[in-house]
Amino acid sequence: MSGRTHAGARPERTCVGCRKRAAKTELLRIVAIKDACVPDPRGTLPGRGAYVHPAPVCLDQAVRRRAFTRALRAPGALDTNALRQYVEQTTVAEQATP
Repeated sequence: MSGRTHAGARPERTCVGCRKRAAKTELLRIVAIKDACVPDPRGTLPGRGAYVHPAPVCLDQAVRRRAFTRALRAPGALDTNALRQYVEQTTVAEQATP
């Protein structure tokens, strides 16, 4: 026996809001385009990405700590309005689904 597990390895990322590790599929990738944070749910946009749980609590923590600016290596403050709208719509849709 080699000691390796036979279960498939899942990539993990750290949420920039709560700083907890989670599977990449559970987190939302964020990319900086111009001076705004843009959600990248498919994970295909070019550039450096940061990950956050798609929950308002984690988003608020990340904004308060200026985590997006640091993680995305942006020179100045980033606009998070589009990101906040996306997270709120996603949260409402999940709550409506039984």
